[in-house]
Amino acid sequence: MVDRNGQGRDVSPSGSPTRPPSSFVEQANVTDEGIYETFEDEWPECWDRAGSLLEWDQEYETILDDSDAPFYRWFPDGKLNASYNCLDRHLEAGRKNHAAIWWEGKRGESETYTYRELFVAVNEFAAALRELGVEEDDVVTIYLPMIPELPVAMLSCARIGAPHSVVFAGLSADALATRMEAADSEYLLTCDGYYRRGDAFNQKSKADNALLSLSQDVSTVVVDRLGEDLPHVLGENQYDYDDLTAAHEGETVEPVTRDAEDMLFLMYTSGTTGEPKGVVHSTGGYLSYAAWTSHAVLDIKPDDTHWCSADIGWITGHSYIVYGPLALGTTTVMYEGTPDYPDRDRLWEIVDRNAVDVFYTAPTAIQAFMKWGTEYPDRHDLTSLRLLGSVGEPLSPRPWRWYHEHIGGGECPIVDTWWQTETGGIAITTLPGVSEMKPGAAGPPLPSIDARVVDDDGAAVGPGEDGYLTIQTPWPGMATTLYDGDDEFVEEYWRQFSESEDDEWVYFSGDAAQVDEDGYVTILGRVDDVINVAGHRLSTMEIESAILDVDGVAEAAVVGGTSGANRTDVYAYVSTENDYEPGDALSRTIVSTVEAAIGPIARPEEVIFTSELPKTRSGKIMRRLLEDIASGDELGDTSALRNPEIVGEIQAATRTE
Repeated sequence: MVDRNGQGRDVSPSGSPTRPPSSFVEQANVTDEGIYETFEDEWPECWDRAGSLLEWDQEYETILDDSDAPFYRWFPDGKLNASYNCLDRHLEAGRKNHAAIWWEGKRGESETYTYRELFVAVNEFAAALRELGVEEDDVVTIYLPMIPELPVAMLSCARIGAPHSVVFAGLSADALATRMEAADSEYLLTCDGYYRRGDAFNQKSKADNALLSLSQDVSTVVVDRLGEDLPHVLGENQYDYDDLTAAHEGETVEPVTRDAEDMLFLMYTSGTTGEPKGVVHSTGGYLSYAAWTSHAVLDIKPDDTHWCSADIGWITGHSYIVYGPLALGTTTVMYEGTPDYPDRDRLWEIVDRNAVDVFYTAPTAIQAFMKWGTEYPDRHDLTSLRLLGSVGEPLSPRPWRWYHEHIGGGECPIVDTWWQTETGGIAITTLPGVSEMKPGAAGPPLPSIDARVVDDDGAAVGPGEDGYLTIQTPWPGMATTLYDGDDEFVEEYWRQFSESEDDEWVYFSGDAAQVDEDGYVTILGRVDDVINVAGHRLSTMEIESAILDVDGVAEAAVVGGTSGANRTDVYAYVSTENDYEPGDALSRTIVSTVEAAIGPIARPEEVIFTSELPKTRSGKIMRRLLEDIASGDELGDTSALRNPEIVGEIQAATRTE
């Protein structure tokens, strides 16, 4: 538990609550302040609002079947097809020439798919998959970078009723093999390679190595992304993507009607703390929730240009690049590159050129923007932006304010969202047309999401006290089970806090949190993201938040390191804003700030300055590597890093301290 022997610190967000401007509220999709009470009074029928955003082959009569809790069944008597909902119905509504996807490549290429063009591409590849032998309920693994063939493949699978399992392209051959073996997947879509900071990187060789260790035979489709930059040879049972689709040019495939509870996709967690878990999401519940949260939280409208900067290899990209925006018929932006290549204004150039309305990114990216300085966003016209979002790690107050002022011009509301792979979509945040924002707090739970912060016995804790973040009632976007099995699903995520068989099931998120007197939730990080110092369990997020409040600090990561005396100390890895020099003075300020905010027990043993923090290609700080460095241990797998060269620099700086 993270209460540190009762000496919890109030990490309530700093600064006055901020109301969205009236100009935003006037146009917002959701403005009814009574929506929370309405959803509570009408639960679970309130979720008909989500279901009604979709077209159903067979209308549902039941919203929720909870007779086999915690295996909740949403819209159980309904039937639909996700590909139809993201494509066909928009053509039928006369939007065939509206842009569906704007793709931006790493080398400055760009490509636009209208809804008609996306429909054609999806149908051709769906026909090709059928030719390869893919049948309903076969799991198709997709191992692609951020290129248009990735969402095309997802929607093609959905069209023929074959669940897809997208594996992040940056993961290793072993990670791919583990996921394909677990899913018993006999079909793989990959590519020859992709560009990493301008250099060609061989993806097919990783895929080929993965296949060598699999027990099942696999049919592989290869996208030619790099052409002559990286020639490749197709082996046995391997097919060229362009040849396959050309053979089915102009064909259409009737969308397969799926039960609402049928699996839409399988997503494996990253497995950084153990074996990856196969999270199963349903067709009806998941798609309706992705559409509703895109509508209500991200305020997406059909004529918007929406940009979620995540990778589709993770759940954020599934929900808020592909399924949510396309279900609503909007234009969604896909970007293959990194925020700082070829220059640090790359993202703002894209926002400017495409007149992006909604921008949804990660706190680690915001901290990097802040570090680089305002000169980069200042080069571009960002006035098209209407709403900003944050997802991933907690967004501390200082980066929140920088984002609000320098990217949003002090006018754009910010939705600081909390959710997980298992929740399927946003669960805790402000409704931007209704709620005040508090820098540093995700916000209240969404309507009818009964999120509570509880102690070990399941009792709600008081305002400002640390506890476990739980959700007490089901919601449509929730995972339905684990592919590993139902028993594992219950054991991993669900609790009954008393021994009564009638006791309600509670979803256990694994995150620690606080809630204030207004019901706003502040996320403290994973329950296991703690450092045990002399018997005191310190939240890494609390320490990092204190450090990020120091002027000049752009990013911070805190880990525990074991010293030669066999005790655990706090190590702080810090990068500074461009116009701040790291040194002893700043180090002393950081230490004194942490002591004042939390107490001497949280005092960093060392503050190590680094130009960058080690990050995965999805933007998450890889704290595990920093723990290895701090303790002098052998480094673990670094294949998922987008900046592996920084590891040696950090090791050298740590030894110098």
